Amino acid sequence: MVSAGFEGSALGSANAARHALKISQRSECKITGVIDIHAFDENDILMETADGMLAIKGSGLHVSRLNLEKGEADVDGRVDSFAYSDKTALAKKGKGLLARLFG
Repeated sequence: MVSAGFEGSALGSANAARHALKISQRSECKITGVIDIHAFDENDILMETADGMLAIKGSGLHVSRLNLEKGEADVDGRVDSFAYSDKTALAKKGKGLLARLFG
């Protein structure tokens, strides 16, 4: 099992006490500290976590489990990259949200 962990402090959300990301064999992700999922398709997932916005790129991506009360999500599919952005960076004028994250 290949595991990458990113842990951080909460932003005060009751459902996002801590953010962690664990990936196994580049295809099964377990994510905690999830506040909301803003957009997803088979190639891109954009979610808000306790540590900022998380963009996941890959192929055949699928949110197989989502529990916002507990702040948990499971993602299956081939993962090519993870990218974090601060929420304030997303507020820039003149560019669309998805264009800034996935462009």
